[in-house]
Amino acid sequence: LLNYVPGPDFPTGGIIVESPESIATAYRTGKGGFRLRCRYEIEDLGRGQWQIVITEIPYQVQKSKLIEKIAELIQLKKIPILADVRDESADDIRLVLEPRSKNVDPEVLMGMMYRSSDLEVRFSLNMNVLIDGLTPKVCSMKEVLRAFLDHRREVLIRRSTHRMEKIDHRLEVLEGFIVAFLNLDRVIDIIRYDEDPKAALMREDWSKDHKRAMDEKDYISPAPSGGELSEVQADAILNMRLRSLRRLEEIELLREQAALMEERAGLEDLLDSEDIQWTKISDQLKETKKQFGKDWIIDGVARGQRLTTFAEAGEVADVPLEAMIDREPITVVCSQMGWIRAMTGHIDLNRELKFKDGDGPRFIFHAETTDRLLVFGANGRFYTLSASTLPGGRGMGEPLRLMVDLPNEAEILDIMIHKPGRKLLVASTAGDGFIVPEDDVVAQTRSGKQVLNVRGDTKALICKPTYGDSVAVVGENRKVLVFPLDELPEMGRGKGVRLQKYKDGGLSDATTFTLEAGLSWLDPAGRTRTETELTEWQGKRASAGRMAPRGFPRDNRFN
Repeated sequence: LLNYVPGPDFPTGGIIVESPESIATAYRTGKGGFRLRCRYEIEDLGRGQWQIVITEIPYQVQKSKLIEKIAELIQLKKIPILADVRDESADDIRLVLEPRSKNVDPEVLMGMMYRSSDLEVRFSLNMNVLIDGLTPKVCSMKEVLRAFLDHRREVLIRRSTHRMEKIDHRLEVLEGFIVAFLNLDRVIDIIRYDEDPKAALMREDWSKDHKRAMDEKDYISPAPSGGELSEVQADAILNMRLRSLRRLEEIELLREQAALMEERAGLEDLLDSEDIQWTKISDQLKETKKQFGKDWIIDGVARGQRLTTFAEAGEVADVPLEAMIDREPITVVCSQMGWIRAMTGHIDLNRELKFKDGDGPRFIFHAETTDRLLVFGANGRFYTLSASTLPGGRGMGEPLRLMVDLPNEAEILDIMIHKPGRKLLVASTAGDGFIVPEDDVVAQTRSGKQVLNVRGDTKALICKPTYGDSVAVVGENRKVLVFPLDELPEMGRGKGVRLQKYKDGGLSDATTFTLEAGLSWLDPAGRTRTETELTEWQGKRASAGRMAPRGFPRDNRFN
């Protein structure tokens, strides 16, 4: 069957990229789907320049909405290797995709378009059929075709039966007309003189010769015995037009009667023979094929040829973002109110920048357009941004919360450049924390990735890259505790373990360092102070610790 029905043919063309095995399985089981892609060609513009021209789009995809979606992808920099989209359609579809660089791989660009837009759609197949018009069943293609043929036979029988009933009715009327023509004078007398002409016509014995009545007194009403005409025939005679009482009409009636009787005989043979019924269905399908097959032409254009073709869907490898974006230096600036922007180049980090009234700097650091940024919120979730998608630095930027689903009540704790292989120390205000591989916190969606579980009044507080061999924590009670870094578990998600014991309050700050090099912090004068003799503050994880060294900052922060 697949030689005749290799797959659906959509009126807008396109390319089905399902494998033959997948299509066969769908038709065999009655359930499945078909991936339908646009048809495109690569247009050479000379000097190494090129553009992609889409000539067919998937069925039921609106061109205007498709263009809006692609334009939105360009504006949001979701496909950084695409520069522009243009609609150059006239009578035919012609959508032009302009790459950002001639060095872009067209297959990679189209692979991204398939994943991000309706240039590839999926049509579901569910061949749920009412068997015998009563029982629903998911059928294979063979069963569907069998059900269709059985339905065509049922329609043929019903139509033929109905036609025979119509013919029988017409033959009955014709017989009445013929009787009327053979006894025209008597019919006229009954209609002219009888008080109930319909009943009189039905009572009359038409096998006898009847004398023409000269007037009403000369008219003799039919005897009450049963006659030859039925009620249908009597009504038909009474409703006959005067102009039909011509000799020519009598000849036409006899001719029509003969034709109907011949048609009726054919219908009787058809209803009595299943072989004749299938022959009739075959003839009907051949006529349909002749009318709508490969030679079907509308307005001089061949419309019967298959529009949708088949091809194997080549797997498009995931290309690293940095391979698709021109690597350029930028300076990321995020304000206290959460407005973020990317300024061109690596500017002086101490340079005075403009912010909205009542706002000021919070995070400023150098980055590259190919970097991914990690945003850590007080709700314990990590969010990922592409540096290339950040708004330019000419204005004040845009609210970071418009780019990720960070709740308004969740503070932005840190923004950092993602460095593969690095590990982070995360901790909550309650003093619980753990080590998490940085590669495990990268989120793929706007909603981010929950890493540190927090509940109630507890919030995330610390997110710092780890280095060295020791951990230092300080509580709101100004007690400091130092313990080995390997006492913290490495986890992908969770509440963590207790870092420091508190009678009142919670955690203020935490950091990692090398014990031999000593613990450093900034004193109130802004000078760096390093304490190398830490025996007094060393202990086991979850201990209370000792009061901070003399000169430790009043804000209980290491830096």
